[in-house]
Amino acid sequence: MSGSQTAAAERLEMSRAMVTRYLAELEGWLGARLLNRSTRRLSLTDVGEECLAHCRELLSQVGELQSAADARSAAPRGLVRLTMASLLGQTLAPMVADYVRQHPAVHVDLLLVDRTVNLVEERVDLAIRISNDIDPLLVARKLGVCRSVVCASPAYLAERGTPQCPPDLAQHNCLTYAYFGKSQWRFRQAGQAQSVAVSGNLSANETSALLSAAVCGAGISHQPEFLAAPLLQSGALQQVLADYQPDELGIWGVYATRQFLPGAVRSLLDFLVERFSAEPAWRA
Repeated sequence: MSGSQTAAAERLEMSRAMVTRYLAELEGWLGARLLNRSTRRLSLTDVGEECLAHCRELLSQVGELQSAADARSAAPRGLVRLTMASLLGQTLAPMVADYVRQHPAVHVDLLLVDRTVNLVEERVDLAIRISNDIDPLLVARKLGVCRSVVCASPAYLAERGTPQCPPDLAQHNCLTYAYFGKSQWRFRQAGQAQSVAVSGNLSANETSALLSAAVCGAGISHQPEFLAAPLLQSGALQQVLADYQPDELGIWGVYATRQFLPGAVRSLLDFLVERFSAEPAWRA
C-alpha cells in the first residue's frame, strides 16, 4: 500500500478526488468498508485484505490474457516496467534506446533507483541487478559479469605511495561504498582468495560520488570497470594492485515468475542477453 490516498493518486497518475471517488464506489458496490482511516495513515480492513487478494488475482489473469495476445503477435508490444540502479541505467540507456527503436510497439517505463525494488508490490516487470546474492524466490537470468578495479589519482599515489599487495590497503585512505564491501575488499590471485579490512574517512551510497572523490585525490576506490575505464584511459586515475582481481559480480535480469511472462518482457530480456554477450566488457 502507498499509505495515503494522496500517495496512491501520485503513483497512479490521477487526482486524489478520482481515487476517493473510485474507492467510495467500490465500497458501495461491496457494501463494506475497505480501509481503516486515521489522521496518520490508512490500513486495510479484513474485507479490504480479501478484496486486495482477489484484485491481484484479476490483474494476474489480465496479464495472462496479454501474454496470450503477445504470443499470437509477430511483434512484441505493450508496456514493460524496467528498473535498475541509477548508475547502471545511465550506462545501459543506449541498449534500451536501441531496443525501443527496433520495437516501436513496446513502451519501456524505466525506474532508476538505488534501492532493491519489490517487483510484485511495485508492479515491476524486470529488474537488472548487479549481485552475487539474488533472492531465490525470484527468477534470474544471467546477462554478464561486472568486473572491478582498484584505482586512485596520480596525485594521491605520489603523496601516499602505491600499495603493492592487498594488506597494504590498511595503510591507505580507502573510499568505501555504504552498501557493498564497506569494511572488506576481496581479491583473488592465482586462484587464491584473500580479504583485507579497509577503512577511510569517506563513504557514500552512490559509487559515482566515490569515483569523483578518487579523481580529486581523496583516496583509493574500488570501482566497476565499466565506470572507471574512461578515467583510467585518460590518466585521471591509475589502477593499483593489477595482479590481484577483485571479486566479480553477476549482472542479472530478474523477474517475479516464469509463468505467463509477457512477450514484450521476454523480448527485451532476450535482446539484453544478446547485447551483453556481444560486448567484451560484459562477457561471462
